[in-house]
Amino acid sequence: MHRIKHMPSKRYKNSLKSVDQAKTYPLAEAVEVLGKLPRAKFVETVDLAVRLGVDPRQSDQMVRGTVPLPHGSGKTVRVVVFARPGAAADAAKEAGAEHVGFEELIKKCTEGWTDFDVAVATPEAMVEVRKLGKVLGPRGLMPNPKTGTVTEDTAKAVKEVKAGRVEFKIDKAANVHVPVGKVNFKAEQILENAKAVIEAILRAKPTSAKGQYMLSCTLSATMSPGIRIDLKDAQSLAA
Repeated sequence: MHRIKHMPSKRYKNSLKSVDQAKTYPLAEAVEVLGKLPRAKFVETVDLAVRLGVDPRQSDQMVRGTVPLPHGSGKTVRVVVFARPGAAADAAKEAGAEHVGFEELIKKCTEGWTDFDVAVATPEAMVEVRKLGKVLGPRGLMPNPKTGTVTEDTAKAVKEVKAGRVEFKIDKAANVHVPVGKVNFKAEQILENAKAVIEAILRAKPTSAKGQYMLSCTLSATMSPGIRIDLKDAQSLAA
């Protein structure tokens, strides 16, 4: 069988002409360059990718956390809250959670339903929600105290997630991918969101990590080439 090769689009080729692949850009300049690239026919997500010098196989070198984006992610976040009927469930509904419940929601998820972006649970509900590990775990939807999604204050958690608090976690290749906005954001909004994410990743450096921590940092839109960020400029944010 002959494999069909997908040729780069004309727009992508034009974008490549605007990005010097051999150069690393200060973060502010990278945001400017990204803003001048040809746009796709849909509103693209702006993504920050960071490669870290840690070993993801070592539990003491895990890098994960949450960071509130000053200007939000531009994405509509659908939230489900696992809570027994009562104050925590009522507060979650008032805060704007799309789905709030307990036994019926757990049953629905057991059957494979995962039509949401973030799950929040009260500590009491987690006793049962943990049983959903096989369904929620692989999709990164499991509530976790470290990311503020296992809490009695369900209203606060829902509001923060809706306002643009995003999670980050290294993958098996020690990369972190975090959305920092949409291409129709103002340049300063993308810049401030990206700064917040880089600062959070730098603060999350494990004490056991040896050698260079941040190996590369790239800014891109969904359909654009990556723009490499100058590491000294990025790391100065933690100073």
